[in-house]
Amino acid sequence: MLSGGGARGLAHIGVIKVLEANDIPIDYVAGTSMGAIIGALYASGYTTDEMEALFRSEEFYFWSTGKIEQDYRYFFKKREKNPSWLDLKLERRDERIKLLLPTNVVPHYPMDFAFMELLSAPNAVAKGDFDNLFIPFRCVATEVYTNTPVVLSRGDLGEAVRASMTFPFVFKPITIDGMLLFDGGIVNNFPVDVMIETFNPDIIIGHSVGNEPRTADTDDLIRQITTMIQRPTDYKVPPEKGILLQTEANDIGILDFPKLDIIVGRGARTVYPMLDSIKTRINRRVNAKELTLQRENFNSQKPAMIFQNVQVEGVSDPLQRKYIINSIKHNKNVFAIENFKKDYYKLVADDQIMSLRPIAYFNDETDYFDVHLYVEQEKRADISIGGNISTKPINMGYVGFDYRFFNKQSFTLGSNLYFGRFYSSFKLGGRMDFATDVPFYMSAFLTYNRWDFYTSSTELFFEDVRPPYIKQNETNFRYESGIPIGFRSKANVGVAWSWSVDDYYQVEKFNKEDSADKTDFNAFVVHAEYETFSQNSIQFPTEGVDRNISLRYITGIEKHVPGSTADESQVQKRKNHSYLMLKFADEQYWKVGKKFDVGYQADLVLSTKKLFTNYTSTLLGAPGFSPTPHSKSVFIENFHSNNYLAGGVKGIYHINSSLHFRLESYSFAPLFRAERLEDNLVRYDKQVFSRLYWQAVAALVYETGIGPASLAVNYYDKSNTQWYFFLNFGFVLFNKRGF
Repeated sequence: MLSGGGARGLAHIGVIKVLEANDIPIDYVAGTSMGAIIGALYASGYTTDEMEALFRSEEFYFWSTGKIEQDYRYFFKKREKNPSWLDLKLERRDERIKLLLPTNVVPHYPMDFAFMELLSAPNAVAKGDFDNLFIPFRCVATEVYTNTPVVLSRGDLGEAVRASMTFPFVFKPITIDGMLLFDGGIVNNFPVDVMIETFNPDIIIGHSVGNEPRTADTDDLIRQITTMIQRPTDYKVPPEKGILLQTEANDIGILDFPKLDIIVGRGARTVYPMLDSIKTRINRRVNAKELTLQRENFNSQKPAMIFQNVQVEGVSDPLQRKYIINSIKHNKNVFAIENFKKDYYKLVADDQIMSLRPIAYFNDETDYFDVHLYVEQEKRADISIGGNISTKPINMGYVGFDYRFFNKQSFTLGSNLYFGRFYSSFKLGGRMDFATDVPFYMSAFLTYNRWDFYTSSTELFFEDVRPPYIKQNETNFRYESGIPIGFRSKANVGVAWSWSVDDYYQVEKFNKEDSADKTDFNAFVVHAEYETFSQNSIQFPTEGVDRNISLRYITGIEKHVPGSTADESQVQKRKNHSYLMLKFADEQYWKVGKKFDVGYQADLVLSTKKLFTNYTSTLLGAPGFSPTPHSKSVFIENFHSNNYLAGGVKGIYHINSSLHFRLESYSFAPLFRAERLEDNLVRYDKQVFSRLYWQAVAALVYETGIGPASLAVNYYDKSNTQWYFFLNFGFVLFNKRGF
């Protein structure tokens, strides 16, 4: 009899291990929440060593946190990056538009697939009757509307366990037989009554790791929720019915799964003082050899996880069902679990689907599993909010809106708005996906961008912000079409029209009455691009790859109008520019220890682009190297060039799963350095790679779940201010430019 208790429930493994080592038979098992997980695994024929290996694995880390393994992050469906913190769904109810708050913190997709993968085969042996498992099993869930316990004894074993451990607000509830179910620990965290009423064994060995609800700290949300909703539980076993084992684990958090060895050890130590009493009351013994043979006999009956038929529930439109089924089967007769897993995560990445729960039923007629996909279609519309909060003048807000619909094809229309002193933007457009044999998409966007770059004093912690000395305005229309290349890559081609206006001063001192120099560049762009992306974060990643290879042909007209601070010799000019630009960018990370990661970043830009009219306009129109969030918010002449090679190395130390320290160092080498001449004219230095420039950052980063909070010190190899202290929450991200 196994109680709930989050990570503390790993102590159940230690208890079972000691009982087996002393030949104590286990004839029935019942549990709640984490006790249901351990109990179901044991009842399904898993050994304690196999359970420990599972909870120690990276796979468990991913499905317990809701994160997706690097190999299953489907890039093709990924939308353009944005600084969103929170997505809020919109739904029409009772003739009104209602805003729906998120119902869960941890995404459920990895967990749902894991329960199916782990428990479908033993459930097939039992034919959906939990009495026919290796060990007869029961678990408890809570019915949401009546707040009463539900004992699960039949059906899909993975579904039953999923319901029993679904803690409110952390995981999304599921529906079984028309009942919306949550964690059984809410109403019965130690189901002794279930064990007695269902199995009535001679002796019950109950193991409790639960704690009675107690006063929560003001910043302990999980404890607050637990205290609010959990009924008091009587962690007792009637003396005439059995023996109670209690493992003290008050210092273990419910999510402290990395402390597996400590917790399992405590569970084992709980049993030893009670062994004599247990042996006295239980006369029968099952030795290790006999138990192993029984387990091997049960496991040998488990069918291979090979699938044939796909059924979709929750979607009424036949074209939508066909879209989902084709995404899984691809006209194949049968498919293996690994193929299914990849296609499952492809559907998870589809923004038309809000919830996707797989259940595998064994078909005795075909000897294959049939997949039942319980699909909840994404709401038609949603609003996303986010932005950036900083000690630098780069604070900005973000609001996005998406409207989606699909039948044979998938359509998403959307817009967003950035607003702030440093950056503002508006984007409108959409994307259409086609579920053909070779999937492809078409997208088109109209975007307006504006950047205001500010100068500042040389103070490290306090800045005297002056009026902007560079203003960049750009409007573009982009069209592209792309196809997936494998799981983590895609190729796309497209065209764009860009209209840019740069206002800038080429002197350090200017008045409000002065007019800025102005350079317009109106261009037409054709591009071909290959991208790979599998990183775990769009800012401050610690694993995965981000690679981009692109070739662009750009042709346009430059128009320069001198301002009031320009030299009298400068006059209005027009130039035609046509050039090719090849860009390669690669960023990768590797794990080199339990707490250490290393990474590198390399950029190469080669182009046939000619110099613009003056020094500043040349650098404003040139590609820049900005590998860190802060570097994206400042314009530094030394890190812009039409042709350059740049790169750097990164070291990351993980303090815990949410907090890490990173140290990064980069160098930038322009192929031919642009030189400022008299009257702000420009020419190339004739010497190749004549100068190397450096930048570096040391940052402490905390992943809050809605965005990163960082404390960083940045260094740049330049004149005037070189050191920048940077406290930031959110994302320094922008809408795309036309070229």
